[in-house]
Amino acid sequence: MNKVPATVITGFLGAGKTTLIRHLIEHAGGRRLALIINEFGDVGVDGALVQGCGDEACPDEDIIELANGCICCTVADDFLPTMQRLLDRPTPPDHIIIETSGLALPKPLVKAFQWPDIRTRATVDGVIALIDAEALAAGRFAHDEAALTAARAADPTLDHDSPIEELFEDQLACADLVLLNKTDLVDADTLATLERDLGPQTRRGVGIIRTAKGAIDPAILLGLDLGVEEQIDARPSHHDNEEDHDHDDFESFIVDLGELGNPEPVLATLAKVIAAHDLLRVKGFLAIAGRPARLVVQAVGPRIQHHYDRQWQPGEQRASRLVVIGRAGLDRAAIEAALDAQTVPA
Repeated sequence: MNKVPATVITGFLGAGKTTLIRHLIEHAGGRRLALIINEFGDVGVDGALVQGCGDEACPDEDIIELANGCICCTVADDFLPTMQRLLDRPTPPDHIIIETSGLALPKPLVKAFQWPDIRTRATVDGVIALIDAEALAAGRFAHDEAALTAARAADPTLDHDSPIEELFEDQLACADLVLLNKTDLVDADTLATLERDLGPQTRRGVGIIRTAKGAIDPAILLGLDLGVEEQIDARPSHHDNEEDHDHDDFESFIVDLGELGNPEPVLATLAKVIAAHDLLRVKGFLAIAGRPARLVVQAVGPRIQHHYDRQWQPGEQRASRLVVIGRAGLDRAAIEAALDAQTVPA
């Protein structure tokens, strides 16, 4: 029996995973796709951002969102039963795409394909790591060995890696292909420097491909046929000797709002909130008073991108929902109050 191939898409917060998946759906080439989308925390919006794209290759019932914990921490409770349900269907999907949260370790997920109930019916076709080129160029998610070595020599309290750097390195170490995304936001010299610096952090033979807005021929990503679960133990990570890991360094929560006023003041307020609280990621959609379509918002650090994606449906509640992700200790009340001040009185 042929195994159903699965592609794992990993990458740091805001690298463009959801945009890439929408592109794959729209250019599926006749494949029946199923998506498993994971959010950090107990709530998510990525499923809602992908659903409704109107493509018969991936109907809404084939988009499954795991929003009650990081997928690498809930493999047995959530991921494996979800995979079994997909594989038990009378007509299983042709290909499964798994989007991990930006804070997930890909290796435990790949190892789950070694479980007896899964390994005979599904295989990891390949692991794709997305990188935000502009963010990496700004040094927000890169690991500067020379700077850290100098810092450790000057301050013994810095004798460890930051959690963000470890996550970034573990995602690269597991990848079969690296997409240097958002290349339209940086110049050619910067891209060449990024590629040169990334090379030593990837395994030998792993390609680095430049992309903008996640646009890439699906044939490049799907059909690698690598059987990664059979070789995953040879891909080292920072967490190989840990029985378990947690994400106590990070926290996330959802902000539910009603209709908001003009988008310009709303986005200006959001920018101030991100700066004041040093937020890593904000994403979701907003109901703007007087506008028939919802406004999708994607923020990575100080950069905020937004666009109107689809019309509000008849009978659908016009509500705003944002997921906020940052380092532990966020002042949730202050963040919610600042955003709520933009709500239009009922």
